[in-house]
Amino acid sequence: MAVSSEPPLPATAHAKPGPALNTHPVRVPSRWFRPTIRIRLTLLYGGMFLMAGVVLLAIIYLFAANTLKEGTLEIQVFGTNITLGKANCHDLPSVGTVNDINAAIDKCLRNQRAAVLQTFLNRSLLALLGLTVVAFAFGYAMAGRVLSPLGRITRTAQRVAGSDLHRRIELGGPDDELKELADTFDEMLDRLDRAFESQRRFVANASHELRTPLAINRTLLEVQLADPDASPELAQLGKTLLATNERSEQLVEGLLLLARSENKIVDKKPVDLAEVASQALDQARSEAQAKGVEIRGVRQQAFVQGNGVLLERIALNLVQNAVRYNRPDDGWVEITTEPQQDYAVLVVSNTGPAVPAYEVDNLFEPFRRLRTERTGSDKGVGLGLTIVRAAVRAHDGTTTAHPREGGGLVIRVVLPRDKTTNEQAAQDETSITAHTDTPPGTPTPG
Repeated sequence: MAVSSEPPLPATAHAKPGPALNTHPVRVPSRWFRPTIRIRLTLLYGGMFLMAGVVLLAIIYLFAANTLKEGTLEIQVFGTNITLGKANCHDLPSVGTVNDINAAIDKCLRNQRAAVLQTFLNRSLLALLGLTVVAFAFGYAMAGRVLSPLGRITRTAQRVAGSDLHRRIELGGPDDELKELADTFDEMLDRLDRAFESQRRFVANASHELRTPLAINRTLLEVQLADPDASPELAQLGKTLLATNERSEQLVEGLLLLARSENKIVDKKPVDLAEVASQALDQARSEAQAKGVEIRGVRQQAFVQGNGVLLERIALNLVQNAVRYNRPDDGWVEITTEPQQDYAVLVVSNTGPAVPAYEVDNLFEPFRRLRTERTGSDKGVGLGLTIVRAAVRAHDGTTTAHPREGGGLVIRVVLPRDKTTNEQAAQDETSITAHTDTPPGTPTPG
C-alpha cells in the first residue's frame, strides 16, 4: 500500500465547517420564577391591596387635617377677658370664678372633640365606601382580563364540539398555566384532527379503489346477460350477481359520500332549499308512483349557505327513505320547506310502520334499520340517514326525528338561513313562490 509523502494538512485548513456545538448547558427557567398565574394573581391583588391602602391612608390624612383645622378651638386671654373662636360654646359664663370658667371651657373642648371625631368618622366611611366600589370594579375588570384566555379556550372547545376540528386556540402571552393548558389542548386537537382525517382518507381511498372492480363486474355481467344463447339458469345467476353487485356499488357510493359529508363545508354558496327539495322529489317520483305512494307538501323559498350537491343528497335520502319504508297502500310522503327568522327548515313526514321512540336515534347509526337484518334487505344499504345527519352537521345544522301518530316518522332539518339572499329575494318578489304537490281532488293549501 502506497503511503503519501505529503505532509498532512492542518485540520482547520480544508475541513468543512460543521454545525457549532453549544457546549454550555441549557438553562431551564425555574418554576419559581415563571410568570405563573399564581404569581401574577399574587402580585396583582397584593399590589391592588397596597395601592388601596395608600390611597385610603392619604384620604384619611387629608380628612383628618381638614377636620382638625375646622374644629380648632382658639382661646385668647386679655387680662380678665377670655375670647374663644371657631367654637360653639354658648354656655360659657361671662362672669364667674376661675373654676367655673375652666369647667365650662373643658366641657366645650369635649363637645368640640366629639363633633370633630363624628365628622371625621362620617367622611372616612364615605371614603371607604367609594374606594370599595372602585376596588370591586377594578378587581372585576382585572379578573376578567386574567381569565380571558379561559373564555377563549371555552369558545374553541364549543366550536370543536360542533365538529370543527380545524380550530386552534393558539394562545399567546406569558408561559403560564393557561398557555400550557391551551398548548396541550391544541396538541390534542392536532392528534384528533389527524386521526379523523386519516379515517376519512381511508374510507375515501377504499371506496375509490372498490369502484373499479365493481364496475368491471357489472360490465361483465351485463355482457353475459345480453347473450341470447345463455341458459335460463345462467341468466338467473347473472341477475342475482348483478343485483348483489349493484348493492355493493350503492354501499361504496354511500361510504364515499359519508366521508365527504363529514368534512366541514368551506366553499359555500346560496342555495334555495325549496328548489333542492323539488329536485329530490323529481328523482324519487317514479319510485313513489311504482309503490303507490302519494307525494304532497308546500315548499316555500328559503335560502341557505352550503353545498348544493350535499343539500340535494340530504333531501333525496330523506324522501327515498320515506318512500321505501312506507305502507303498501294509501301511503303518502309530505315534504315542506319553511323560512324562519334565523333558520330554514326542511320537514319530511311519511306514513309507515310504527317506530318506537327509543329506536329513533338508532336509525341514524350506520347500517342500522328498523327490525331488519343488516344484510338481506333490498331497501338500501343502511347509510341514508347517517349521511343526512353528517351532511347537516357539516352545514352547521341540526337533525331531529320523532315517531308520527299512526305510524311513520317526522324528520326535521334546521339549517342557518342566508339572510342577505333571502332579503334580496323578498325585495324582488312581491309574494313568496311556493312549490306545491297536492293529491288529486284536494284543494290547494293557502
